[in-house]
Amino acid sequence: MTSDANFLDITLLGKEYRVACPPDDKDALLRAVAYIDAKMHDIAEKTRSNISERIAVMAALNVAHEFLSLQNQLSEENLALANNHKTELDFSDVKRRISLMEAQIDAVLEPQDKLI
Repeated sequence: MTSDANFLDITLLGKEYRVACPPDDKDALLRAVAYIDAKMHDIAEKTRSNISERIAVMAALNVAHEFLSLQNQLSEENLALANNHKTELDFSDVKRRISLMEAQIDAVLEPQDKLI
């Protein structure tokens, strides 16, 4: 499959290409090639087109759309998580709660003061 450590021969839609690829990225690139090749074959079947350039452009648009949709979904989920977890304390609310607790403690202890 490779004739040089920094290049990889791949096949997309039946056509061979040689692409630069560091050895550490080989597995990731092969997964990407398989994904894109499947997309291109799917588009070729659905459109009944045999124009490689058109199929490649449509595959690129589909993959970009998937990526951007996922990125948007993750951003929305992160925003929802951030909104559910307050990052700053509302000190006025804390002070109000402490005052309420003090009043409740005073109300409970008031009868004790009369006993002394």
